[in-house]
Amino acid sequence: MQTSSANSTSNLNGHATYSPESQYNLPSFCIDETRPMKVVVVGAGYSGIVAGIRFLQRIKNITLTIYEANAGVGGAWFVNRYPGLACDIPSHCYQLTFAENPNWSSFYAPGPEIHDYLKSVVEKFHLDSYIKLRHRLTRAQYDEESGKWNLTIQRPIREEQEQSRQNQNGGSQGRGQDDLEEIEDTADVLFTGIGSLSRWQWPEIEGLETFQGKVIHSAQWETGEGDSGPKTKWEDTVKNWGDKKIGVIGVGSSAIQIVPALQPRVKAILNFVRSKTWVSASFVREHLLSLANGDETVDNYTFTEKDKQKFRDKEYYREFRRALESDLNGAHSATLRDHPLQQGARKIFEEIMKQKLSKKPWIAEHLIPDFSVACRRLTPGPGYLEALCEDNVDFVPENIKRVTPTGIETVDGKHREMDVIVCATGFDTSYRLPFAFIGREGIDLNAKFHPHPRTYLGIAVDGFPNWFAALGPNTGVGAGSLLIIIERQVDYAVAATLKLQRERIKSIEVKKRAVDDFDAYLESFFPTSVFGEKCRSWYKVGKEEGRVVSLWPGSSLHCVKALEHPRWEDYDYELLDSQKNRFFWLGDGNTIADKVPGSDRAWYLDPKEIDIPDL
Repeated sequence: MQTSSANSTSNLNGHATYSPESQYNLPSFCIDETRPMKVVVVGAGYSGIVAGIRFLQRIKNITLTIYEANAGVGGAWFVNRYPGLACDIPSHCYQLTFAENPNWSSFYAPGPEIHDYLKSVVEKFHLDSYIKLRHRLTRAQYDEESGKWNLTIQRPIREEQEQSRQNQNGGSQGRGQDDLEEIEDTADVLFTGIGSLSRWQWPEIEGLETFQGKVIHSAQWETGEGDSGPKTKWEDTVKNWGDKKIGVIGVGSSAIQIVPALQPRVKAILNFVRSKTWVSASFVREHLLSLANGDETVDNYTFTEKDKQKFRDKEYYREFRRALESDLNGAHSATLRDHPLQQGARKIFEEIMKQKLSKKPWIAEHLIPDFSVACRRLTPGPGYLEALCEDNVDFVPENIKRVTPTGIETVDGKHREMDVIVCATGFDTSYRLPFAFIGREGIDLNAKFHPHPRTYLGIAVDGFPNWFAALGPNTGVGAGSLLIIIERQVDYAVAATLKLQRERIKSIEVKKRAVDDFDAYLESFFPTSVFGEKCRSWYKVGKEEGRVVSLWPGSSLHCVKALEHPRWEDYDYELLDSQKNRFFWLGDGNTIADKVPGSDRAWYLDPKEIDIPDL
């Protein structure tokens, strides 16, 4: 016999055989035995709720925990309670594909109603017991040896007593300062649904801390909620403001909703605006007009009992919903430079804005932009332009120089006294986390994201195995449905977790080259869209120019298709098998049915398993 390699020989028939030293030791499990998987979800807004539902639905032998920093579920819809809070997307387009709600009160639903919807989804799919409220992630570090994430969670010391009497669907926004403790946890897979609009920030204005009146941030509007749920509404918090002067800083979506909500309830409003913005017509307005029998003055529509009765017909409702969503997604073309829809939208929006500002036409000169429609986030803003024309509202386009103990001084030297200052100045959209998030070799995510975030399809980052994110960098939309993207991001993370479980994989980590290639794609796409133009926008971290970090490079439908079939070849893997045999997952050559008496050994003939082609 001739030796062909160190561990193999040739037999008399010329076939290679292996010496005992090279033989593979079969593991003791069956191929379809499900490996235990521990999954931690961070956040209980839309993303975390969908993740909780899908992970539990699709993965067997799973331990799931959802950590939520706030005292109630809902994410941004729990935290935000400012006057006029509403969704600027039609309510029937702001619900999950698998959790229809035919009972929305209006075409654009108020914030509390969206929060109630999310609470109802949690209840319907029995997520309460998996959610840990007032548990804030303060550190995450990947352990290379174990292939797990080590997590540090901050919670109130009295959490056990608190949880027993606190309703999972309500909670307190600010009960006072409890003593805190830190607990440790681990995860085979970490899924974050933190979002880009979860960390609000004060404006950098000289003297803001010296103001002797009341200073409020729009994202921290205290409504006095207690342990068992809401005790007051925002209307109650302003019931004594009838003789007060209110300063509202900003012209983003929050300010545009706050101004018309407060205008009839206060003595005076001064809206300080440093940027121009398009206040658009209502999204999918033709559907709104159809419901309102062609009334051109309508900005919202309250559904009648007759409407809701029609919605109880499932087919009618789904077609109604589908038509809305289809037209909403059709707005993407208007975000492309020089597209006819972009040019048409600009003409229509300018005409509408000038018409609504006809009582104070000088405001249009300071508000209507030179940049394209949608370069900044579009906001329909029902009632905002009309409110600016009211006698008790002043539009102040001059930049703020400083805040004094009694009011605001602008750069032109004018001082305006007021009783309350509302800072509707937005969020930290840099995607820099307020805690340590450590990957391989001690790399912190914040350092990795300097000077801007670099990801793979917005959901994974090289050097950070077994971690997937929803609403990460470059996954927002400038037009179209956001919720279907969230659902597909969750589907992707679930598919990756199933792969880890099924193939007995220790870690899955996106390749740096794949991140580099996606980054190059981003750089090539945005010059073709209006988002890359010069305008101050949170899409560009509040800058006029620079990298677009918040939006997907394409339409929402494009994103859905991109996530539909994961490219597993874009990842590197480590196996749980110490022998590093890629077929470790094959187990001992058996299925559970082979070993367990009485099992169905012809399960493939089950009607649910048979794929019958259409003829």
